[in-house]
Amino acid sequence: MRDDAQDLQGDLIRLRHDLHRQPEIGLHLPRTQEKVLEALDGLPYEITLGKETTSVTAVLRGGNTGGGNHTEEPGRARRPAVLLRADMDGLPVQEKTGVDFTSQADGAMHACGHDLHTSMLAGAATLLAEKRHKLNGDVVLMFQPGEEGFDGASYMLREGVLDAAGTRVSAAYGMHVFSSLEPHGTFCTKPGVMLSASDGLEVTVLGAGGHGSAPHSAKDPVTVAAEMVTALQVMVTRQFNMFDPVVLSVGVLHAGTKRNVIPETARIEATIRTFSEASRLKMMDAVPRLLKGIAAAHGMEVAVDYLQEYPLTITSEDETHTAEKVITELFGERRLARWATPLSGSEDFSRVLAEVPGTFIGLSAVAPGGDPDASAFNHSPYATFDDGVLADGAALYAELAISRLAALANAS
Repeated sequence: MRDDAQDLQGDLIRLRHDLHRQPEIGLHLPRTQEKVLEALDGLPYEITLGKETTSVTAVLRGGNTGGGNHTEEPGRARRPAVLLRADMDGLPVQEKTGVDFTSQADGAMHACGHDLHTSMLAGAATLLAEKRHKLNGDVVLMFQPGEEGFDGASYMLREGVLDAAGTRVSAAYGMHVFSSLEPHGTFCTKPGVMLSASDGLEVTVLGAGGHGSAPHSAKDPVTVAAEMVTALQVMVTRQFNMFDPVVLSVGVLHAGTKRNVIPETARIEATIRTFSEASRLKMMDAVPRLLKGIAAAHGMEVAVDYLQEYPLTITSEDETHTAEKVITELFGERRLARWATPLSGSEDFSRVLAEVPGTFIGLSAVAPGGDPDASAFNHSPYATFDDGVLADGAALYAELAISRLAALANAS
């Protein structure tokens, strides 16, 4: 499989660079969708396009079963199916890497490596089509827009991606590249909680404006907002177990128009990451209570919006072991690292893993010989991802499907 994938490396690099030059953000990625469809053109996939988004779902029928609807042939609905997912969207980041295929879209960049994910899955599509006779079931390819805060996975779930083959997939696998953390080419796994849950906090402190020289005749929302920022950090350290961590980072603190004017309002926006459902629920109760108490103590009101976003990414222990076995067989044990602790990033692939067993695999795209500790991390305008991992990622995607379908067929 690795040799077959290496034969595709040139095509994968060209596709990745093409995607990188033209990043698109959100749920509607028409140029990206077009490039994916071009990569799948001529291959024996049944393709369904998203209705609410520019998603692409492609189903490959294994063996000699041909195309058509699963349910039209007796016994077909019992055939196993697995899902492979790649996200496709970029970020609102101005690229500063200086690579010769840098983004041509002002203020947009593939700063999280989704161009690599899309290219690797497109490569796997070719490998699987060539080895169709080896498939003891069907493969669903999930090309997903809107991972970066738009919850694109939810749209595809509502439109039936898990049942696209005519029967619910038995396992699902996703992959994500990193521009730091591990040495080049390292595959990373973790059974159980792998990534944090992500929620958003939007706060507006409602004061009363006035002259900066007479704060006693106004209600200053700025000092109250500042107190809230500090109090939120203290609350995390005093109300939550340090061994079940909570991360709260304020990214927006905004108020006022001129230094001698006390504004009417002050605004806070924060991201909240939790690593257990218990802590997540506790934060949803504790944060509004704290902020309303501070506002009341100063004779003010506050509007608090606690926005539930992505749930915990929890991988199946069995499916993680399956992935680890495939990784070591393809690449050797030195290419595998099992994380001891979760990563504080979040993923909407978590929604897929909440529905079916599966796992999520990290892949370091740090340059060969590069220092993973000194490299810019994902989402940085300086984050770079090495093309050298493309063929290996495609090979792993394809081999996961082949191996898992074989095991499912033998189990039945």
